[in-house]
Amino acid sequence: MTKILIVDDNPVDRTLAGRLLQKYDGWGDLSAGNTLHLLSANDGVEATTVAERDKPDLILTDLHMPNRDGLELVEEIRLKHLGIPVVLMTAHGSEEIALQALKVGASSYVPKKLLAQDLLDTVLSVLETAHASRSHARLLDCLTVSESHFVLENDSALIPPLVGYLKDSRFRICGADETGLVRVTLALREAVLNAMHHGNLELSSDLRQDNESAYHKLAGERAAKKPYCDRRVSVLARDTPEGSTYVIHDEGPGFDPRCLPDPLDPDNMDKVSGRGLLLIRTFMDEVRHNAKGNEITLVKKAE
Repeated sequence: MTKILIVDDNPVDRTLAGRLLQKYDGWGDLSAGNTLHLLSANDGVEATTVAERDKPDLILTDLHMPNRDGLELVEEIRLKHLGIPVVLMTAHGSEEIALQALKVGASSYVPKKLLAQDLLDTVLSVLETAHASRSHARLLDCLTVSESHFVLENDSALIPPLVGYLKDSRFRICGADETGLVRVTLALREAVLNAMHHGNLELSSDLRQDNESAYHKLAGERAAKKPYCDRRVSVLARDTPEGSTYVIHDEGPGFDPRCLPDPLDPDNMDKVSGRGLLLIRTFMDEVRHNAKGNEITLVKKAE
């Protein structure tokens, strides 16, 4: 059954919109039962109540109504995270309000003078898109293992979108609260940045400690010069319901992991390199380096 809520303070306009939708006989292509169930409301306040109670598949609303107009209804639906697409019915002179409604979350609109020609096509296109999105979300709920492999050039601008992607992947598979996800994201950022700067570009933490601007200037110069510019950072991520594993590998000469400073030593906590390593070891459950020192493995168990 497909449920559509029609919102208009004019009962004649509600009836007209409903009859136009009832002429279509293919509702079974969108949902089981091959039926259309119409709901109605006189204004935005009543519509919000009906939407929360009956969970319609789509809301078709007039813009100009008492108590709560169409624009306010769109904002309320989004504020309450109901996830119901809203299609506007616009009259002449309401174009500016309709544009505002589209900006804050409405899915589409139909001018009232074109209801007979355009209403059904507009409603069907929005419903088909919404159903596809829900099916995609349902499919992701069945995903039990996710693996990703990225090969990055030495550009730190790639790190925010990378860790954002890895954060979303972990949330889909493992689940976590926002604070936990942010902590994982910060540890990953530090590890990938270390691979780029200290691994591939062979930049010294001492230089950054003494002269931040000189450090970043040298990073830019080496990123454009051989052999540094040819080196890449590999990031392999694997998420399961039990947790996440990240393997970050650079193509630099490596180092002796046994020489790493202890980040928990008070003398190291105020150092730039000490803070990064402290975040990594604190936020991850396991941290391992390979013997060459150009690969780090991070493990974070599911919360």
